Amino acid sequence: MDGVVETSLSQTRQLVSDMDGAGLLSETPEAILSRINPCSSLSEALSGADYIQENTPERIEVKHDVLTAIEANAQPDAVIASSTSGLLPSAMFENIASARRCLVAHPLNPPHLIPAVELVPGPATDAASLHTARMILEETGHVVVTLQREIAGFVMNRLQGAVLDEAFRLVEQGIVGPEDVDIALRDGLAMRWSVVGPFETIDLNAPGGVFDYIDRYGPMYDDLSIGSEGRADWKGPVRDVVTADRRARLAVDQIPARTKWRDARLAEIARNHLDKREKS
Repeated sequence: MDGVVETSLSQTRQLVSDMDGAGLLSETPEAILSRINPCSSLSEALSGADYIQENTPERIEVKHDVLTAIEANAQPDAVIASSTSGLLPSAMFENIASARRCLVAHPLNPPHLIPAVELVPGPATDAASLHTARMILEETGHVVVTLQREIAGFVMNRLQGAVLDEAFRLVEQGIVGPEDVDIALRDGLAMRWSVVGPFETIDLNAPGGVFDYIDRYGPMYDDLSIGSEGRADWKGPVRDVVTADRRARLAVDQIPARTKWRDARLAEIARNHLDKREKS
């Protein structure tokens, strides 16, 4: 246990240092780290906590055990959130007596650099718990996406899944190579979407806004018949095509270094977004 705690603290110190170097902190690293207290028991960790976030592996039986233990040790009105990427609240919290205070708070990876968090209520989640979670997350610098009800994949994974499926299909059909798909998104759509989302994009791209855009360009999208062919076969030959292209550009043992490079670039973008939010 001591080894796990020390590893976590070491990684946290490095993340805080990286964020400080990128200009993303409003306090000194020392002030932030002074509020992080390693604990040797769950009861100690939850003592006095108003908001609890569990980040255990994506296995429903593990979630059930951990959440049951959290409920037994948490304050009666503490909000209990899970960072699950895909397990539904109704399944995770089905055996929790106080499911009214339980919900999903799903961040995007890497969560210390991407501010968006999805709040997903379960069937029993009450409005007060949802409000408290949103308030706490916003106070800590997050931007919250609140779902009205649960759905498989939530919002961000569903949007990402739709883009990935079309990307695999375009490669599968020999229309374009994997690197060109990355270019089209990284140097095209993603640049625009990092400033305005898809709905604001179309609102700005027609003189009369969204209504006008649909009249002008709706028939073109109808002709594309996107999604009418069913899902691409991600595990078919296209997987080998995409894998070969990626391994020609980046060896597996270079992934950690490239991930650090990615995070450094994301920190620059996060700093830019933070500046915009502070000025708005």
